[in-house]
This record gives sequence, C-alpha cells and structure tokens, in this order.
Amino acid sequence: MKHLLTLALTVSAAAAFAHGNVSCPAMPKEEKKPQMELQKKLEAEGWKVRKVKDYNGCYEVYGIDADGKKAEVFYNPKTFERVYAEGEKAADKK
Repeated sequence: MKHLLTLALTVSAAAAFAHGNVSCPAMPKEEKKPQMELQKKLEAEGWKVRKVKDYNGCYEVYGIDADGKKAEVFYNPKTFERVYAEGEKAADKK
C-alpha cells in the first residue's frame, strides 16, 4: 500500500511538472478561434494531432510534431501563438 501511494504521488507530480506554470489571458469565448482551426493549421505544418483541449485558458495540443517527436504544446486560442510554460528550456522553444 505504501508503494502504491508513493507511485501515485510521483505520477501526479510528474503530470504537474509537465504542464509547468502555463496560462493564457482571459478572453470572451467569441474571441477564441475554433480548436479545429488550430488542428488544421498544425496538420498543414506536418503535425499528427491526437487531441486539442482547453487548459488554463490555452489550447493544449497532444500529438506528433513535424519532426516526428511526441509533443504536448500550448497555444493562445485567439492568436495561435505558442505559449511556453514557466521554466521551459530555451532549447525546447521552436
């Protein structure tokens, strides 16, 4: 039981770290572009998008990027500009 609790805490901490501190400014729903529009944009750039969802006011995208790497990336829903998590390495920023 003790090991199960340790594992659960480790997994939840890893998930929190993966998101880092990322958020987008609050905006009215009518200012947000549709998620499908972002998905089509990324697919046109060579992505294989698995899922797009809302997270802290941003669009969170899961998939395979144009370089063939597994990706979890955040975008501003109004501008589709990439949003970087606090502490994300500069080398990770593409």
